[in-house]
Formats: sequence, structure tokens, C-alpha cells
Amino acid sequence: MTSAPRTRYARSGDLSIAYQVHGEGPVDLVLVWGTMSHVELLWEDPFSAAFLERLASFSRLIMFDKRGCGLSDRLSGQPSLEERIDDLRAVMDAAGSERAVIFGESEGGPMSLLFAASHPERVLSLVLYGAIVRWVDETFDGAYSPAEFTALIEEFVETWGNGHVLSWFAPTYLKAFGEEMFQEAGGRFERSAFSPGAFRQLMQMNAEIDARPIAISVNVPTLVIHRTGDQVVDVRQGRWLAEHIPGARYVELDGDDHLPQVGDTEPILAATEEFVTGTRASAPPDRVLATVLFTDIVDSTRRAEEAGDRVWRTILDRHDAVIRAEVGATRGRVVKSTGDGALAIFDGPARAISCARRLRRAMATLGLKIRAGLHCGEVEIRGDDIGGIAVHISARVMALAGPDEVLVSSTVKDIVAGSGITFADHGAHPLKGVEGEWRLYSVAS
Repeated sequence: MTSAPRTRYARSGDLSIAYQVHGEGPVDLVLVWGTMSHVELLWEDPFSAAFLERLASFSRLIMFDKRGCGLSDRLSGQPSLEERIDDLRAVMDAAGSERAVIFGESEGGPMSLLFAASHPERVLSLVLYGAIVRWVDETFDGAYSPAEFTALIEEFVETWGNGHVLSWFAPTYLKAFGEEMFQEAGGRFERSAFSPGAFRQLMQMNAEIDARPIAISVNVPTLVIHRTGDQVVDVRQGRWLAEHIPGARYVELDGDDHLPQVGDTEPILAATEEFVTGTRASAPPDRVLATVLFTDIVDSTRRAEEAGDRVWRTILDRHDAVIRAEVGATRGRVVKSTGDGALAIFDGPARAISCARRLRRAMATLGLKIRAGLHCGEVEIRGDDIGGIAVHISARVMALAGPDEVLVSSTVKDIVAGSGITFADHGAHPLKGVEGEWRLYSVAS
């Protein structure tokens, strides 16, 4: 049995996230596990230990248990992707990693995609293995139907703790250990990673994830690896990623195991090592995935005429101060004032929605009503300013909002799945200067 590295804890908001650092390679590699992990028990499994040692032979390996899993703090609800990338960033900061290769496996794929698209300045390159794009959707090739997925998860919940889930993830485990030993070792791992109810909650969140709008905005070197016989995440999902991430390299391998540390692992490790060690530092990014927030004071022209220039200027100064304070408090950046409104960007849509809600309440104390529009997409960095279609879409969404209404695009709604934010359908609308109709949603108060 390989000796496990020391487990440390990174602080992410109010939670403690368990992580380990192993190896002294020239490149940091952050391993983002899929559904289940336990950073200490993984080293007791010979397959996992060999896989991790091999990764650490050419990198400084950083791995962690996501919130709610393994040795990290437990949760009472479903974690959103945005909260999870906060954990990834917290672990990198605690481990002293400025930039790293992000290796996202299975369910760890979408959060790795979001981190790479939102924070390309911290990502050297991206490796996706068996990654989820859209796990549950009757219209997406390679996805489960809602009924199929629900039946499957309930089956696993009913048999939780006997290794049944791990036999689905990695049939080679069962063959290697035999049923009795596998049930004992696999069952212990399942019980240590999650309770049955926590597993169900996580799977419900995973069923809502749609990584398609994120993937097309990734602008870091990317390697996609998928096994043809993967029975957990269909190979067509890997093919979709390779086709839609700009410049992605694709490696398709034989095998039925979903877990990368099981089966014929050398082709996975060799492809990763070649990709990681051959990557050169890229130029500073000029395009990032961001959530764009536009706000506007309702009836500003009438209010200005009634108040007079001097009083209205004072009101606008107070308005701008509130904007700066609330955007800063939610970790956004004010790009500019638009006269009677503001343009701001955020690295996550849940924070942008929180900011819009806070602004709505704060502006009421000034006797003002605002409207707000949000869209998540790729923006072009132009010095202190931004540009791109996502900015135009956000402005058009805002224009359709009513007084004190926060209106978002369907892209924003999809990415915040699991955050607990509720929406009301606002219908499909054409957006001036933007092709097609867009489904919009109003954020509940």
C-alpha cells in the first residue's frame, strides 16, 4: 500500500475542503474527481494509488474532495457548479498554485470547464476524461432519459454501501477482486464518500447540468479522452466536447471502465503526460466566460426632470456608490457607468444574481426602481472595457425587464442548477440584433 500524502484543509467560504499535494513535478496538476472521492482511502486501493503516483511522476499533483464528499464538510442541500469552482480556487490558493493543468473526470468535467472558461489566467491547460456534457436529456445524443436516470439512481440508493455503484463505474474492479472482496472494499468506499441521501441529491443536481454553453467558451489548450465502452457517460458526450471546444485534441480509447484509474490506464496517462509536458505558457487571455449584468434606473428621464440637475446628480452619485459597493461585495467588477445604470461582470451567474437582488433592495432606499438583465457568455477584454455578443444580449435582456425585475437568459438559468435560485418563465423573445428567439426567466424575489 502506498503511503498517503498529508491531508490538509482549505477554507472556502464557511466550508473546509480536504486536499492533498503529492509530487515535485514542474507543472501543477489539479485532479478534479467525479461523483465520489475520499483522498485518503484512494491511496489504499492499488489501482488508484498506481494511477496517482504516475500522475505525480510528471506533475505536482493536487487533489481534493469536493464539498459534501469524502473528508470535506458535508452539506444540507445541493452544491452548484459556481460554489464548486470556489472550492477549486480555494484549494489552488491554499496549495500555492498560481496556474495549473486542470484534469476533470466525469462529473468533475463541467466544473473544470466552468473554471477554465471563467479563469483562463489560472489554467495552463485542460484535460477532460469521461466528462459529462448533458447527462439527462431526451433530445441529446448519449444522454439518459429522465425516467431511465431516476430508476438507475433509486436502484443505487437502495443498494448503497455494497459496491454496486462502483461496479457500474468500473467493472474491472469486480473482475479483479471477486464479488465478496469487492462488496467489502467498494461498499466501504461508497459509505465513506457519501450517505445514500447525499448521493441522491448530488445526482439530482448532475441531472440538471448542461455544459454546452460553457464548453464553446473555453479558450485554453484542451485534451478530451473517452473510452468507447463507457457505460456511465456515453462516448458521444466526449465526441461532442472534442467537436465544440475550440482547438481541442481528442483521444478515443478502448475499454468499458468509467474511472480513469481502472483498466488499461497507460494510454490515458501517456496522452496526459505528453499533453501536459508539451504545453507552453499561453499569452494572457483576451476572452473569458463571464456573467454580464446590465442595470438601468426606471423612468430616469422623468425623474431627472422632476428633481432638477443638481439633485439628480446627487442621486446618481449615490446610485453609483451603491453599485460599486454591492458589485464589490459579490466579487464582481464594475466595467463602467452607463449614465443611469451600470455594466458589471462576474465569474459566476449565482453571484451576479445575488448582486442584482441586493441592488434592487439597496436602490429602494434611495427611492429608485431598477431593472436588471443577465447573460452568461464569452466576452472580449479590451483594457478596462469589454465587448462581444454576450454584452449585447445582456443589454437586450435588461431592456425587456420590468420595474424591479431581474431577468436572465436560459444560459444563466441552466448554469445555476443546484443553487436553490427559483425562476418564473418569461417566455421566448426576439432580441434586437441577435439571431433567433431567446427563452428568458424572471428571478424570484
